[in-house]
Amino acid sequence: MAADSSQLFDEGLDFFTSVLTRVGPDEWDRPSPCRGWTALDVLGHLGTSVDMGISLLEGHQPTWPDVEPPGRLVQGDPVEWWQEKAGRVRELLTGADLDVEMDTPMGRRTVRDRLAFPAIDLYVHAWDIGRAVGLDLEIPTEVIEFAHRYIDPFPEEMVRGENGAFGPEVSVPEDAAPTAAFVAWTGRQPG
Repeated sequence: MAADSSQLFDEGLDFFTSVLTRVGPDEWDRPSPCRGWTALDVLGHLGTSVDMGISLLEGHQPTWPDVEPPGRLVQGDPVEWWQEKAGRVRELLTGADLDVEMDTPMGRRTVRDRLAFPAIDLYVHAWDIGRAVGLDLEIPTEVIEFAHRYIDPFPEEMVRGENGAFGPEVSVPEDAAPTAAFVAWTGRQPG
């Protein structure tokens, strides 16, 4: 059976945490694959994705902070800041009714469905931070397959460009490893 967004979200919290705990205190200012952002900026941005999950699990529409660079959202020790957020979302995931429907710009959608983007973000941004600090990460195949199943049906203009989640797809050889092909699909240079 294919993984669903809530399972990948829960497992993604561990995946992301396992990367953060390997980042040295002096490595947060390193440039990330996200243009103009440091590793700390990626963490701050990912925190907003997790806050989206928290809002959905609490039954509220998410809001987005207008803070640039997003690293300014991280207060205190980055790993402790993250672990507090991850703990909160884990509490809410336990026993949550993921089939509750909410209004969205794309019509009524379940909480489970709306957790898909934050779930995917956990893995993509773990890779970003890992790349910033020199870690070699493999994104699990089931995450890659889930991301394609979920995102491929959306129109290209919703996925890429100034208002989309990803930049233009980067070309890689046909025999590229799954993670390299996936991050290239998200608009990142895999190597």
